[in-house]
Amino acid sequence: MTRAGWIAALMLVAAACGGRGSTKQQAQDLTGGDPAKGKEAIGRYGCGACHTIPGIKDANATIGPPLDNIASRQILGGHLQNTPANMARWIQHPQQIDPKNAMPELGVTDDDAHNIVAFLYTLK
Repeated sequence: MTRAGWIAALMLVAAACGGRGSTKQQAQDLTGGDPAKGKEAIGRYGCGACHTIPGIKDANATIGPPLDNIASRQILGGHLQNTPANMARWIQHPQQIDPKNAMPELGVTDDDAHNIVAFLYTLK
């Protein structure tokens, strides 16, 4: 099974567990990132200048899609399966994945991408 397959399987198991553990802990376990650090990184990179993001002060823009419930979405960026790895790739290199999309390359580091994904995976 590919890494993406394992991640998808883990997502299904986590979803099946329902109320076991906190959403933050589930997101951290699933992504390997730290949701609190991700929340801070979202502020540093200015993601709220384009997106509405629950839990982020002044992140109520409408240029990009709202990120509420993003952890529950099946598809990212119009064609990527919603996995932590794909979300991190999209956050780091949106122009490489889809050069016609409006999201800029912001120089997001690997650590910041994993932490941002962990925070976004708390938004179910």
